[in-house]
Amino acid sequence: DYVAVFDPIDGSKNIDSSLPVGTVFGIYRAPDGASAGKDGLNLDSFLQRGTKMVAAGYCLYSATTVLVLTLGSGVHGFTLDPDKQKFLQTHPNIRIPDVGSLYSFNEANYREFSEPVQQFLTSMKQSGVVGGKKVSSRYVGALVADVHNVLINGGIYGYPATRDNVNGKLRLLYESAPMAMIMEQAGGAGSTGQGRILDVLPPQRKKNNGHNKGDDEPDDDEAGKGIHVRVPTYLGSVENVYELEQCFKFYGEDD
Repeated sequence: DYVAVFDPIDGSKNIDSSLPVGTVFGIYRAPDGASAGKDGLNLDSFLQRGTKMVAAGYCLYSATTVLVLTLGSGVHGFTLDPDKQKFLQTHPNIRIPDVGSLYSFNEANYREFSEPVQQFLTSMKQSGVVGGKKVSSRYVGALVADVHNVLINGGIYGYPATRDNVNGKLRLLYESAPMAMIMEQAGGAGSTGQGRILDVLPPQRKKNNGHNKGDDEPDDDEAGKGIHVRVPTYLGSVENVYELEQCFKFYGEDD
């Protein structure tokens, strides 16, 4: 009845440095009429918009182990009690501030960002104060850790497109979309810079017209591309994300 997508170890490069890592997951209801193929899988079941998700969450492995979960009616946080080996609800009904002073971008890539992103970051830094607080930069290099920080404190996380990675590096299905659902359910926003992340439809499978498969048989290679498709990703407080989107409208995208 359901299909699950996940990134088992987000931020794996942090492990050797004993920095935070995490796990991201999303759960979709299987489409009506979907049936498993010979290998027990139906790849088309995964190629859905994020609006079709029924649940999403992440685990953060840091000073404590934290599970953040949404079932489509708010966001709640749970912390692992190692003595009882149980997750205890420690963050009921998480709400992200409407605006925040924190930004989480890898500014080492600043020269590779498009003009709208550069203008947004420059404006935020030059303003000095956002939402009554001094602007602050935090970047751990793990999606879960950085987004969790933004979710709790307010602000914006971004993994933009660059010249070498024109769609960024985050995968839509099992990174960007689950995080966007969590943000929206907490009162925040998730955007590609051009629109809502949850509205993005992954590339669909095309019919294979080769000699080794029937004309009506879908191409699994195309499905693989859809499952791993990447999108520029911006997550955070609604006002911060709105300002970023305005930069894209005003400055336009680089070719």
